[in-house]
Amino acid sequence: MGQTKVFSKQILKIKKPEVLLDKICDKLKNDVFQRFRRQGGVVGISGGIDSSVTLAIATRAFGAGKVLGVLLPEHDSSPDSKNLALELAGKYGVKTVEENISKALDGFGCYRRRDEAVKSIVPEYNPLTDKMKIVIPKEILEKKLPPVFYVTVIFANGNQVSKRLSPSAYLQIVAASNFKQRSRMSMLYYHAEANHYAVIGTPNKHEVKQGFFVKFGDGGADVMPIGSLYKSQVYQLARYLEVPQSIIDRTPTTDTYTAEQTQEEFFYQMSFEKMDLLWYGWENGYSAEEVALTLSMTEDDVLNNYANFERKVKTTDYLRSSPLHDYDFLD
Repeated sequence: MGQTKVFSKQILKIKKPEVLLDKICDKLKNDVFQRFRRQGGVVGISGGIDSSVTLAIATRAFGAGKVLGVLLPEHDSSPDSKNLALELAGKYGVKTVEENISKALDGFGCYRRRDEAVKSIVPEYNPLTDKMKIVIPKEILEKKLPPVFYVTVIFANGNQVSKRLSPSAYLQIVAASNFKQRSRMSMLYYHAEANHYAVIGTPNKHEVKQGFFVKFGDGGADVMPIGSLYKSQVYQLARYLEVPQSIIDRTPTTDTYTAEQTQEEFFYQMSFEKMDLLWYGWENGYSAEEVALTLSMTEDDVLNNYANFERKVKTTDYLRSSPLHDYDFLD
């Protein structure tokens, strides 16, 4: 894709949000009502900005009476998630249902398998009193190295330790934690099928393109109305749609591990504002020189980020792939 305009910090500004929303809503209505022949939409709401804007859009498209907000807390969820989700639903007049998935996760061994892997790295970790999260040190990106994951354990006394994860421990923690997203997806489809509704997915452009989602988890949906929007654009629509300020002000979090963790420290490794502009520059063929000048970066730093984006797209292609079924070799 080539350049079409001068690169600037305002290049992602939505000039006419009402026009964009009308287009999104028209397509959403056509996809759900005509193509899929469903009668409304189910949205999993967590008090995060993406799910909040998705719910607001679905309500604008279908009407509040044809949208169901599903709260899906579990043992590790922040209480803020429920409170903010209920505030959101009240704002738009959407009916909600709460489904605590902790017992399902216990049945899958989600917590046990995760904690077993953590203890293999930090033997003194006690899941009953201590908290944990996975992080990527910021210096990894600065040194132009592939991501290296660490587990951080915060002990009950306030002390904490970070240790590099072995490949097997990292994979086990992620695989176990992914039960959460896949259990939520199953519950969303239960309510969708019970109401003859479609599941309205909440991932934004970065989550879709960089692979920051769980296959057949939060990546499992019928439509993703904000899947082409940069994070900064999601915030622009949030303000236009009058999403509660408490949600707009909330720091985006994975809400996956027991310790508080931002999406930036776990996966993106930079602010959304900076990442949006770098991604736009990379995706649209802007030179490293032009982007560097605008963002007060070095050309090497821009090229390093371009390479990082390309790597993420390639390594997560599997996540975006539909099941392959072209195995008919019969004459």
